[in-house]
Amino acid sequence: MAKNHVFVGLYGSGKTEIAINYAINLKQNYSQVAIADVDVVSPYFRIRDVRELIQSYDIKTITPPENILNADLPLITASVMGYLGNPEYQVVLDVGGAERGVVVLGYLREYLGDSRVYFVVNTKRPFTESSEQIVQVVRRIEERSGIKVDYLVNNTNLGSETTVDLIEDSEIVISKASEILNIPIAFTVTAQTDTLISKFNIFRIKRFLKKREELS
Repeated sequence: MAKNHVFVGLYGSGKTEIAINYAINLKQNYSQVAIADVDVVSPYFRIRDVRELIQSYDIKTITPPENILNADLPLITASVMGYLGNPEYQVVLDVGGAERGVVVLGYLREYLGDSRVYFVVNTKRPFTESSEQIVQVVRRIEERSGIKVDYLVNNTNLGSETTVDLIEDSEIVISKASEILNIPIAFTVTAQTDTLISKFNIFRIKRFLKKREELS
């Protein structure tokens, strides 16, 4: 298993919630886990918005300094590089997938030797609705960052309106993209209460975005 786990996705893909849940899942097997917020693209929901909640799981949370906490700038603190290279820590990175987000991956490239990169897809969001669009976005990310995407993640959902049929249809779309790219699908994501049966591995998650809205 890789030491570092990078989650990339376009706006609305749900990659932040998956990154948080993945870190919590790692904590079940590893004593030292860190999660880093290096998303300079999405102002809506980022690790920094729920850092106290994440820290309650005894997970080290790396966010920008207070004075630039809400800035949409490609600034990466030295601590991110330090944890990526620290053999005692499993590290999860939450990275935006648009052009500025991909720039961040390029900055970190030399520190990502022992890493797996996951591209999170929600086929109900713009620019990843078809197999062809998914292929184009992944290839753009790889070209501009110089980093290969290792896995696709199916996080297709419409919130509370998500159905089993919707997810099954999305698996057809993402499977085609997987074949074209020759990139395997790591898992399909569902809520913890869902009863989906999938041909892929299933990763059941808590919805932290909903939790944040309840607390606000």
